[in-house]
Amino acid sequence: MFPIRDHNPSQTVPWVTLTLIAVNVVAFFTTLPALSNEAAAQDFLVRFAVIPAVSDPVTFVTSQFLHGGLLHLAGNMWFLWLYGDNLEDEMGHFPFLGFYLACGVAAALAQSLSEPGSTIPMVGASGAIAGVMGGYLLLFPRARIDILVILLIFFRIFAIPAWVVLGLWFALQIGSGAATPAGVGGVAYWAHAGGFVAGLALTFPLWRRLGGPAFWRTTHGTPPHPEAQYRMRRTSIPKVDRRR
Repeated sequence: MFPIRDHNPSQTVPWVTLTLIAVNVVAFFTTLPALSNEAAAQDFLVRFAVIPAVSDPVTFVTSQFLHGGLLHLAGNMWFLWLYGDNLEDEMGHFPFLGFYLACGVAAALAQSLSEPGSTIPMVGASGAIAGVMGGYLLLFPRARIDILVILLIFFRIFAIPAWVVLGLWFALQIGSGAATPAGVGGVAYWAHAGGFVAGLALTFPLWRRLGGPAFWRTTHGTPPHPEAQYRMRRTSIPKVDRRR
């Protein structure tokens, strides 16, 4: 299951979201030579990645713009594009930037508190993006998100409410974090969970200004503007004359 788009078109150009994506891409290819050499990579990560046992506050920001591989980068940037434009719409450009960075810091802090003695470097924008997902859930719980489901040769797209998609994602982070032994590298589940909770908390004042429960009643939890409409088009396959 993979989210491919939402039915929530942005009403303004999401300059901050686009800039964050560009900065992350440039940072990845700029730092690629340093990370491809084992000795250089170790020194680089000590300086710029979050290492809970070291607890350098500066790395809570720098680590948000580093990624461990192309798939790591692509997945994070896709989720940022999918959810970030709508939150930037509601918050405004510069408040959204502050919100994004604050969620990333909260995510790094959550991961550090879960394993304070860990020496495993943590990099990636996923904690900040988890905060964006938390904010999206609060403002648009019933916005429809198209999910691509692939089972062997079968694939289909389903439109599912955001509260189901994001609620399941958050539950998966909590469950996976609880099931993962301490000191094991891989996915920073507690960073995801911490960023998500921070996103909910930091979006709460905006939600209250919009009317709180009244905002939900007015919009029914969907975007406060017409939703995008998508339709799957079937391509007909021409018949072949087999009599020849």
